[in-house]
Amino acid sequence: MPELNTFSIVARCPRTGMLGVAVSTAVPAVGAVCPYVEPRVGAVSTQSWVNPYLAIEALSLMRLGVAGPEALDRVIAADPGRDVRQIGLVDAAGRAAAHTGVACTDWCGQIVQTDLAVQGNMLVGAATLERMAEAFVGSAALDLDERLLLALEAGQAAGGDKRGKQSAALKVFHVEEYAWLDLRADEHRHPVAELRRIHAVAKLQLRPFLDGMPKRDEPAGPAPPGVAALLALSPSYRPGGSGGA
Repeated sequence: MPELNTFSIVARCPRTGMLGVAVSTAVPAVGAVCPYVEPRVGAVSTQSWVNPYLAIEALSLMRLGVAGPEALDRVIAADPGRDVRQIGLVDAAGRAAAHTGVACTDWCGQIVQTDLAVQGNMLVGAATLERMAEAFVGSAALDLDERLLLALEAGQAAGGDKRGKQSAALKVFHVEEYAWLDLRADEHRHPVAELRRIHAVAKLQLRPFLDGMPKRDEPAGPAPPGVAALLALSPSYRPGGSGGA
């Protein structure tokens, strides 16, 4: 069970109903371990001495109509390792909650407001979380993916994990069962900056592809002509071109 000394934000966009998580830590592939999101249900980040079942079971309870804070209370009460756990969540109504165990590595803490929870452990100090919350609240006119990334960047600029960083991830769901956006910098010297670069390319190249994918309430069809033409190009020649020719 890895100890993820981490900072993260879980949040909901009240305008669109989107739910998402942004997270960074000093181990590889944080996106494979910490963030869990289910459309129209909730978003969770489980960290410190990670117990994925806290996120899985909290989402199961929220799916049944249990409010996010109550779901968190239930799963934490049932976990004998609660003192070394850290978890934040938000439900589809914007009800947020977090738990930081008494044995989590300092500096550790959380900030909970309507539509968001930010949490972190083994941080330089409280300013990491304070700046994250401020960045998210102050960018309400933007889409959720951009707000989450701004919050992650603000946390990094305020000090972040006191050991440095190794990976970062951004996961957003809207109404479909598959992710609206799911991006990861799995191993990088500057993972938050690398995630920003990947996000810029994904907006130009991945989002058009995802927009053309089948939806639950729409019949499946061929890829839109513009998307097919885009993907026929070498990555170097696409908008925001990157990668090898």
